[in-house]
Amino acid sequence: MKAINAIRMGGVDVLPLIEGGKGVSVSTGISSGHWAAAGGAGTVSIVNADSYDAEGRYVPQVYHGRNRRERQQELIAYAIAGGIAQARIAHDLSGGRGRVHANILWEMGGAEDVILGVLEGAPGLIHGLTCGAGMPYRLSDIAARFGIHYYPIVSSARAFSALWKRSFHKNPDGLGGVVYEDPWRAGGHNGLSNSENPLNPEDPFPRVLALRQAMRGFGLHETPIIMAGGVWCLEEWEDWIDNPELGPIAFQFGTRPLLTQESPIPDAWKRRLLTLKKGDVFLNRFSPTGFYSSAVNNPFLRELQGRSERQVAFSAEPVGEHTAAYGVGARGRQVFVTEADREHVRLWEREGFTEAMRTPDSTLIFVTPEKAREILADQVACMGCLSECRFSNWSQRGPDYSNGHKADPRSFCIQKTLQAIAHAGPEGDDGVMDNNLMFGGTNAWRFGTDPFYANGFVPTVGQLVDRIMTGR
Repeated sequence: MKAINAIRMGGVDVLPLIEGGKGVSVSTGISSGHWAAAGGAGTVSIVNADSYDAEGRYVPQVYHGRNRRERQQELIAYAIAGGIAQARIAHDLSGGRGRVHANILWEMGGAEDVILGVLEGAPGLIHGLTCGAGMPYRLSDIAARFGIHYYPIVSSARAFSALWKRSFHKNPDGLGGVVYEDPWRAGGHNGLSNSENPLNPEDPFPRVLALRQAMRGFGLHETPIIMAGGVWCLEEWEDWIDNPELGPIAFQFGTRPLLTQESPIPDAWKRRLLTLKKGDVFLNRFSPTGFYSSAVNNPFLRELQGRSERQVAFSAEPVGEHTAAYGVGARGRQVFVTEADREHVRLWEREGFTEAMRTPDSTLIFVTPEKAREILADQVACMGCLSECRFSNWSQRGPDYSNGHKADPRSFCIQKTLQAIAHAGPEGDDGVMDNNLMFGGTNAWRFGTDPFYANGFVPTVGQLVDRIMTGR
């Protein structure tokens, strides 16, 4: 195994090991502070991070606003307070070693307000700003304003080129690195384009090489590329290290830091990670962002699959094969489906899926009455956690604050489920793990086969970094 040497990133020498940011109370100041203390770059998520009262107790995020706009302002305030709190913790724990970065989704509701609020409230505590899930053109301007480095997350050379030409070229010295997040292998939301097949993963090497070639065209020969997604042990990436074709390379670990003693996720979640099998984590497109995302195949995900499977097209008038009348809702408003689909509907109704819900695509899905009530309640309670949400039809852009489409019952409230699973308590329970979204990289199944985790061993962050430094 080649030696793992420090690289120049963000103006200092650090280990080429980056902690991947995981939002909503998963990448905390504790986990990122310890990662930085080990010599790498820790990453605090400022996506609805936890905040604390004067006695150090967690402050639940409860919303009192009368409408979505008011609730989004509450969410932004929570996120700023939480981001500041976590940055302070990370800074203190790092002891001046490594780097502390902050991660945010550009498509988060009020993302720019949150970034500005955290950086203003935690001066000097954050060294770099990492941002993806969208095209964050303003990222370089914000970094320049606060004198920190920025790290855009992209999934292709084309995406980076667009960002560079539109905005980033104005602040070339502030570009600390470019995160290539593999759209087939990374956990959380992924940047698959419409031309890419989610079932056909591409080799990352040619894609990263194309990114480096584009960067060299902009004079960015020594700016590190951070490989994210599918990185488990560095022995498997040895031909990338000190490769003159690729130039400076660092590696981001998002999934492995989930299973450490400092990781804040419930113990039930950690135990579940040790039981996963190959294929248990896969890409889906149920997220209200509209992006593909990578998550554990549990009953929560299977219920979403079931909604889309119990789906029929309809028309408002009889046309073509759509001649079978069907009454929707309490008023029985008539629509028309095909005779074959009418038989499917009768079967679903006998199974208890008696409530028809309209989608933006002129289809009906069929769910139980309890699930229909839950979906409607969640849509009404929307707090604007995204800039646009297909589940609730929210948009943070006025004047009507709607994305222009009907709310989509095939999706879900992402804020609700991520808060629930992250705050299940130290132990949690299998019910919470089964019935909420569990993000994870596609390599998460390797916890159960890697001898490092034999007999349920859970390392400290320091032990994990030491293990990675051996190549394994």
